[in-house]
Amino acid sequence: MTTTATPRTDAHDLFGELTGATPVGYWSAPGRVNLIGEHTDYNDGFVFPFAIDGRTIAALGTRDDGRIRVVSTFDPVPVEVALADLDALFPDRRDEIVEWARYPLGVAWALRDAARAAGRDADALTGVDIALASDVPVGAGLSSSAAIEGATASALNDVWQLSLSPVDLAQAGRRAENLAVGAPTGIMDQMASMLGRADAGIFLDCRSLEVDVVPLGFADAGLEVLVIDTRVSHAHSTGGYGERREACERGAQIMGVAALRDLVPADLDRARALMDDVTFRRVRHVVTEDQRVLDAVRLLRAEGPRAIGALLDASHASMRDDFEISTPELDLAVETARAAGAVGARMTGGGFGGAAIALIDRTLVEEATARVSAAFEAAGFGAAHVFTVHPSDGARRDG
Repeated sequence: MTTTATPRTDAHDLFGELTGATPVGYWSAPGRVNLIGEHTDYNDGFVFPFAIDGRTIAALGTRDDGRIRVVSTFDPVPVEVALADLDALFPDRRDEIVEWARYPLGVAWALRDAARAAGRDADALTGVDIALASDVPVGAGLSSSAAIEGATASALNDVWQLSLSPVDLAQAGRRAENLAVGAPTGIMDQMASMLGRADAGIFLDCRSLEVDVVPLGFADAGLEVLVIDTRVSHAHSTGGYGERREACERGAQIMGVAALRDLVPADLDRARALMDDVTFRRVRHVVTEDQRVLDAVRLLRAEGPRAIGALLDASHASMRDDFEISTPELDLAVETARAAGAVGARMTGGGFGGAAIALIDRTLVEEATARVSAAFEAAGFGAAHVFTVHPSDGARRDG
């Protein structure tokens, strides 16, 4: 009988190849789709993501030499360092570590600091071997990075007996991504991965970290979330993301506020008079996007998921025209999904590539998929990967 490979079996097999032993346990965390609220998180604003049914699995075993070794299906070459050396590596010497390994090693570094803050002896933490496998698409804007961070953090939290909360682990993941990897992201991805719930979105205030779990009701409404992965890879650690963040910080300074979260749409006329055009448009996106998140949550509760389509469409237009983070492939994906009958569609994730999402009737998924494939071929683009995702539970131990 042939066994179908899964991230769990892949992680198990990879761990066995690495160590010749069996893991002490398996932990997993999901990727996420951001339903609405893009580039608002690092502006202290509002976001509304949900965890998806694609997950990263961490198979972990302990070792008695104070070292950490990580391996993944992304790269068959293990990376091994002494736990005590992590403080020297991050953040100043992070370039000495291959990029994929900075995510799990950065989490270990951040959690050692958390252990110290809790009065623990970080040098007494046991060494570990970790094998990672995933079915979250990489570079698609579905936060494969947060899935790695969440699975690793959950595993180390248990094995090191740190007793940290899901929010603490999300903060450790963000610290790893910001400082160990060098990507200036907000905390949305990690919070969604840690706190996700089946059939629900995570309405997050990124300033207070207050979370409200909001039922989505997609299945009951006969709707699916169609992901159109353009296969145009993006990387948050490259310049475009950082430039947008700098523009937001500049705009907040000009307006005399701590963060763009503190502005409302009525402030935009004054902002236009004080800023150059590019900075103003970056600010306008964030301010209007925050309002769209609030409106989406309100409409979901009052009228159900079909009421949010126009907000998804407006969000994409804002990212395309004001924040300028879309691509021809993303624009075509959105336009084609709408033409195929989507309730609403938008690019999702940090931009400069990645994926679009469409909220669409279940009965139209097959036709929409075919129309996207035909449109991409006609435009001379590479083939898109089109699939559905479902709101799912966050990080957990799987055995």
